[in-house]
Amino acid sequence: MNQAVRIANGEFVLLLNPDAYLEPDYVSSLIAAMKDFGMATGKLLQAETKLVDSKGIRMTRSGRHFDIEQGLRDTRDTRREVFGVSGAAAMYRMSFIRDVTVGGEFLDEDFFAFREDADVAWRGRLFGWRAIYVPEAVAHHVRTVTPEKRRALSAVINMHGVKNRFLLRFKNEGLYLSLRNAPFELTRDVVVVLATLTIERSSLPALTWLWKNRRRIMEKRRAIQSRRRVSDRDLAGWFV
Repeated sequence: MNQAVRIANGEFVLLLNPDAYLEPDYVSSLIAAMKDFGMATGKLLQAETKLVDSKGIRMTRSGRHFDIEQGLRDTRDTRREVFGVSGAAAMYRMSFIRDVTVGGEFLDEDFFAFREDADVAWRGRLFGWRAIYVPEAVAHHVRTVTPEKRRALSAVINMHGVKNRFLLRFKNEGLYLSLRNAPFELTRDVVVVLATLTIERSSLPALTWLWKNRRRIMEKRRAIQSRRRVSDRDLAGWFV
């Protein structure tokens, strides 16, 4: 994705997973709605069940992110602002991509698998960009990875999942949000670490990776926090 973004020269860039399929007018509907937004998504439906796959990304006070209404029956709704957009079929302004790119990377390659779209969304929010959900733009996604399927995933994928949940916060979360969300985040952190030490020891490399790369993580954090234009207090309402 990063290689493609570097050579792209259009005003808009669509990132599309190989297992996502667009209905006609998906692209044109998003572009028409993006007048004041840097990120956009349509209504993503699960390809087999036709249940909702994603209507954008929402954040929680425990530091987790979820796809809005995932697994629920679709209902008629209207355009609305969301925290961020799923990378499965995400539209971005090129000006947004250039603005939020850090160290030559739009998507942080330290994530490797999963949560890099939430990282981009959070970084974009810090830099003053917004995201929109456009229900008339419809796509279908053959999603194979969901939280409830964790035990069926490979050990490597689960390890990156543990690593990335901490990396996401270490880079983007400011002091105010850290203190505000601490009771929820720390409770979840204890559960994750204990599970890693006992039940899922194959994910222990996630914790050692974070320690070994702490200086690089802090360099990325400083680069992001020094350029932020929006305070944590203004973002707090998105973390519920």
